[in-house]
Amino acid sequence: MSERISLQDVLRDYGVPLVTLDVKASEAECHKLREHLKTLTKDKEQGYLEINCSFFIDIHDIDRYLVGELPNLSAIYAFPEDVKVHKEE
Repeated sequence: MSERISLQDVLRDYGVPLVTLDVKASEAECHKLREHLKTLTKDKEQGYLEINCSFFIDIHDIDRYLVGELPNLSAIYAFPEDVKVHKEE
């Protein structure tokens, strides 16, 4: 099982985030993702999903989210230094 970093740990280690992006999904999507992760990881508890960034979701977190114990599947914290500007040429 992976350990989720708490907001208090983020604040202590990195400072105040500019934005927090909550990752949420429907119950059907959670079950589909859970089964897919189990297949990919050969029934181990952890895998990762990449969407122009990486964040970790484990099966235990999906189960906790489904029963309402967690408010989201994951959270992505972005800080001012993470924001880049694209200049068109």
